[in-house]
Amino acid sequence: MTYRSLLLGTAAALVAGPALADMNFNRIASFPVVENQPGAEESSSEIIAATADGMTLVYTDSPAEVLGFIDITDPHAPRAAGVLELDGEPTSVAVAGQAAFVGVNTSEDYINTSGHLLAVDVTSRAVLGDCDLGGQPDSVAVAPDASFIAVAIENERDEDLGDGRVGQMPAGFVAIVPLADGAMQCDAIIRADVTGLAEIAPEDPEPEYVSINDEGEIVVTLQENNHMVVLSAAGELLSHFSAGAVDLEGIDVDEERAFVYNGSQPGRLREPDAVTWIDADHFAIANEGDMDGGSRGWTIFHQDGSVIYESGTDFERAIIEIGHYPERRSGNKGVEPESVTFDVFDGTPYVFVGAERASVVGVYDVTDPANPVLEQLLPSGIGPEGYVTIPGRGLLVSANEVDGLEDGAARSHVMIYEYQDAPAVYPHLTSVGMDELTGWGAISGMVADPDSGLIYAVNDSFYAMQPTIFVIEPSMDGPSRIIDAIRVTRAGQPAQLLDMEGITLDGEGGFWIASEGRTDRLVPHALYHVSADGEIEDYVPLPEELLAVERRFGFEGITMVGDTLWMAVQRSWDDDPENTVKLVAYNTETEEWGAVRYQTTDPEMGWVGLSEIVAHGDHVYLIERDNQIGSAAVTKLITRVALENMVPAPLGGDLPVVEHEVVVDLIPYLTSTGGYVLDKVEGLAIMPDGTIWVSTDNDGVDDHSGETMFFAIPPM
Repeated sequence: MTYRSLLLGTAAALVAGPALADMNFNRIASFPVVENQPGAEESSSEIIAATADGMTLVYTDSPAEVLGFIDITDPHAPRAAGVLELDGEPTSVAVAGQAAFVGVNTSEDYINTSGHLLAVDVTSRAVLGDCDLGGQPDSVAVAPDASFIAVAIENERDEDLGDGRVGQMPAGFVAIVPLADGAMQCDAIIRADVTGLAEIAPEDPEPEYVSINDEGEIVVTLQENNHMVVLSAAGELLSHFSAGAVDLEGIDVDEERAFVYNGSQPGRLREPDAVTWIDADHFAIANEGDMDGGSRGWTIFHQDGSVIYESGTDFERAIIEIGHYPERRSGNKGVEPESVTFDVFDGTPYVFVGAERASVVGVYDVTDPANPVLEQLLPSGIGPEGYVTIPGRGLLVSANEVDGLEDGAARSHVMIYEYQDAPAVYPHLTSVGMDELTGWGAISGMVADPDSGLIYAVNDSFYAMQPTIFVIEPSMDGPSRIIDAIRVTRAGQPAQLLDMEGITLDGEGGFWIASEGRTDRLVPHALYHVSADGEIEDYVPLPEELLAVERRFGFEGITMVGDTLWMAVQRSWDDDPENTVKLVAYNTETEEWGAVRYQTTDPEMGWVGLSEIVAHGDHVYLIERDNQIGSAAVTKLITRVALENMVPAPLGGDLPVVEHEVVVDLIPYLTSTGGYVLDKVEGLAIMPDGTIWVSTDNDGVDDHSGETMFFAIPPM
């Protein structure tokens, strides 16, 4: 096999945004926190903070019971700086100067609650102080003038007891710890009582999150109680009010493997998680929900209790348009906004809203708090939990808590974004501008239309009740756009028992679609002839020679050469020698089947197989990839085979092995936007001039960040 690798010096520019630059946040690096504990079975980055000089990040890792450190002297190349072992579960961390204050939960159970506040020198890791808090801590915040620390003592409920309702003692409270020259004054802790305030379980407040403004006022969310409290630095009650409810219309409320926006949730309680001050009078909350609510958006309040701004469904709808909507969470709380923070960058005040289940960070300009403007949606790791801003260095950082090792997903990452005079790099693909709200995801096969310049792409069986051909208008100067969604039907109804993994034009205005079968789920391996409007007109089952040796991993691409359809089989079937797969041929005129074999790369881990096949010029081009993610990924390639060598032999006998050459190593492209290497590179479309378009499959945002890369490689 020969190797012809395309030069990748312009990889980062391939997904550039609009030609006219403006100030935008773009991701520049991702740090897998397992690098701080190589070999750890589980790692997590949850709440994160930064030292005053902005050079070191400090994060809580609850499963490992450690405090983690990251050196970001060069933010483009973050480095592991070790961990500090703790005597319990760290729940939150805040930093003043070079001192980190971490809340540690040491509770025996839900009744015998305990915890302490630990002060640690970030440089030496020496313990500077330790205060008993008298309960289970959650959020920790340091006053802007470093005069005190506020800690939400949640004393959380047992969700398996009493139907999971609040009203379980002991009650929570807010601990206020005075600081003198940076040292905690443990003997002067104020215990602010917040019982008797909420309409819901007033005897059992569960403080969730605290934030402190420049005037030393503390705003507290009581999430399960759906209540807001504002306290003075002395613990005096300044104001309190219900977080209220939102009437939601036009939302997806059923987990039916389809995007259907006809549901409603009237009077949906906000039940806020995180809160952040915007100025001396206003604060923003993320309405995640927990017990009864979750309004899928975020809200700005005046501290007198009046609503200044309510996002309603706007935030979630924007997330839907960029393919990050977690359909399997429809019956619960949708995108679940959990995190919110605020800071000013170059004179512009921003609120950053993190959607936990969509793995997205919304960037809002709040120059006018009554009319925030959504400027960007940034891709994050799985389950963004905490944020820290470093405006002096132009940095935004997200901590993403989910470690997907057991599920074959990405591990916990800390992601770094830079405020740049540059185009916005993400999203790569959007359905913004369509007449109807159109959700999408799990993009698998693609094909280019040489006449219109459009690209057709199919979703896979994740959306089993809504198989769709998406019509994409590709753009080199900004996000490519989905301009139509053709539903694939059988007798006018959504076609079931399909797993569409490849699509090609039939030359007559319609399509051929390859469906990857799965016999144990009654999904047949088959080819489907589909009309221009999506109706299945005919299908071709596999011959007995193939069914006799079939395995679950079947067709992963289809292309047409003359009268012959060529399909790439993803992995070896029973009659294939090790590290070989079939390229299967079907002649639409003679109805004859045949095949050749393709030698795949010997995998370092997992497996290597094929994900796509496209005919262009004198060759067929294929995606060859391993099933690895992040730093474990090795093989993500575009290869090609000369058409003159694609001579199918009869099935059931010896099959010739075709020679192939490597055209492009995709890993530099997959890391060009500061993220980790995504597993499923599955879509390939080639324009008449040789421009190659590549897409990744986001697994329907299930055990996945939802990020879809859709980018072009110039003609070779």
